[in-house]
Amino acid sequence: MIESNRDCCKPSCSWSGKADVNTPVRTCNRQGTLLTDPNAVSGCDGGDSFTCTNMSPWIVDDNTAYGFAAVNIAGGNERTWCCECYELAFTSGPVAGKKMIVQATNTGGDLGHNHFDIMMPGGGLGWFTHGCPAQFGSWDGGAQYGGVANRDQCYQLPCALVKGCLWRFDWFQNADNPSVNFKQVTCPTAITNVSGCTRRDAGKAPAQVAPGGTCTGA
Repeated sequence: MIESNRDCCKPSCSWSGKADVNTPVRTCNRQGTLLTDPNAVSGCDGGDSFTCTNMSPWIVDDNTAYGFAAVNIAGGNERTWCCECYELAFTSGPVAGKKMIVQATNTGGDLGHNHFDIMMPGGGLGWFTHGCPAQFGSWDGGAQYGGVANRDQCYQLPCALVKGCLWRFDWFQNADNPSVNFKQVTCPTAITNVSGCTRRDAGKAPAQVAPGGTCTGA
């Protein structure tokens, strides 16, 4: 399943000890400054550790995009998927034929198996509604589930998130849970330069986890 949201909370893969990585996923404080303590308390729990604003999807070319996602891969866990990258080949809706590479930086108790929740500004806050207001002081990001209703509403978001929101309507064409085929791939440097996180076993699919599969849109 493909969905999208951004709750601004500290990503799960930002905590130490989640996987065999060079360093956990980067986080930022309210001022946008990178934090150095992987055990800093999440902004959704009263702390000052949030998702950095540059962790938004971006266009590589007309048919390719990069970004980040909360994931749940059947047969695996955070130790096997944190900071791993997956190529999503969309097979339905207006994005059929396009591909996106996402790095797994988060997970969630509400995710089903083979579920990718693209981190997309303005895509809705989901379960955790207080993270973005805590990070930015206020929040006008549309519905809790679904987010902004149109492209113009992206400009209601904090300036640093507008471009990532526009991506939804420009490259992603406001697709609604499209179906995909997915496979594990080597993370592009452009992605790991943003997250700061690289797996020490990069490129090696864990034996207990299928390296690919199919997600059907809701």
